[in-house]
Amino acid sequence: MQRKLVWGACALACGTAAAQSNVNVYGLVDMNVGVISDAGAHGGNTMRVNSGGMNTSRLGFTGSEDLGGGLKALFQLEMGIAADTGVADTPLFKRQATVGLEGRWGTLLLGRAFTTVYDFVLPYDPMGYAPQYSWAPAGNASGAGKYGMAFAFDNLVKYAGKTGNWSYGASYGAGEGSSAGDGAKGAAAVNYAAGPWSAMAAYERINGVPDATTGARGDTTAWHIGAMYSAGKVKLQAAMRDYRQEAASTPELRARLYWAGANYMITPAVTLAGVVYYQDVRHGPVEADPVMIVGRVRYALSRRTDLYVTAAYAKAQHGQLVGLARDEAGFGSRQKSVLAGIQHRF
Repeated sequence: MQRKLVWGACALACGTAAAQSNVNVYGLVDMNVGVISDAGAHGGNTMRVNSGGMNTSRLGFTGSEDLGGGLKALFQLEMGIAADTGVADTPLFKRQATVGLEGRWGTLLLGRAFTTVYDFVLPYDPMGYAPQYSWAPAGNASGAGKYGMAFAFDNLVKYAGKTGNWSYGASYGAGEGSSAGDGAKGAAAVNYAAGPWSAMAAYERINGVPDATTGARGDTTAWHIGAMYSAGKVKLQAAMRDYRQEAASTPELRARLYWAGANYMITPAVTLAGVVYYQDVRHGPVEADPVMIVGRVRYALSRRTDLYVTAAYAKAQHGQLVGLARDEAGFGSRQKSVLAGIQHRF
C-alpha cells in the first residue's frame, strides 16, 4: 500500500510540473543540389549535394517555466546537422546550450550562445547569414583569414533588453585563462527602430593569449554599423564591419567589409533577394579585396516549406584565391555557383 502511495505522489508531482512548464522540439532541414566552379586543384565544375543553403540544418530543444510575477526560467539546447550525411556537423549542442531567466527587465542567459553582435547584425544581412552564400558573419575562407565576427561564446553571460524603440544587449565570454583578460571575449550592441527605418551599432573584442616567446597578446576587434528600410514588399539593407587584428608580433591587420542589398516580395509566396559584398583588406600578406554578388529566389510552398534557387559569383584582385563559401577556400581568383534546394522547418 505504501508503494502505491509513493507512485501516486510521483505521478501527481509530474502532473504539477507539466502544468507549469513546457518543452518544445524544433529544427529545420535544408538541402540543395548545385554546381560550383574551381572547387578543387583540378579546376572545372563540380556537382554537389549540400546541407544548409539558406540556413544550417539543425535540431533543438527549448523550454520555459512560469515562476510567477512575470518571471520565467528558460533553457535551450541546439545542435547543427549535416543532413547530406546524417551526422552532427558540430559537437553536441555546440550551437547553443543555455539556461537563464526572462522578466520585464529583459533576458539573462548563461552557457554557450550566439553573441550579441551575431544577433543584432543578422537582420541587416539580405541573405540572413546563408551558408550559401553570405559574407556578413565572416569573409571568404581563402587567404590568410576570414576577418569576421565570433559566432558564439563559450562560458557566456548574455543580456538582452528593450525600452521603447531601443533594443540593446551585451555578452561576455570568460577566457578562464591564467590571467583574467587572457582569452576573454566581449560584445555589445544597440538597435533603434522607428517606422520603416532601423539602425544598429555593434562592437566585439576578442582577447588573445600571450605569445609563448614574447609574452605579447594578439587581440581582435570588430565594429559593425547598419541601416535598414522596410515598408510593404520592399526591404533595403546596408552595413559595414571594421575588423582589426592586433597581432602579437606583426603589424596590425585591418579589413573592412561592406554590403548592400534588398529583399522584394513579388507575391506572398515569391521573394527575391540580392546583395553585393566587398572586402577591403589592408596590411595583409596580399590584398585580394574580393567581391561577391549573390541572388536568390524563394518560393513558399507552405508556412514551413520553401523551395529556392541561388546564384553567386566572387572575384579577387591580383590573382589571389577566392571562395564563395566562408568555410571553404577556393582554388582560383574567380568562383561561381548555381544551386536549387528545399527547406522544411518543424
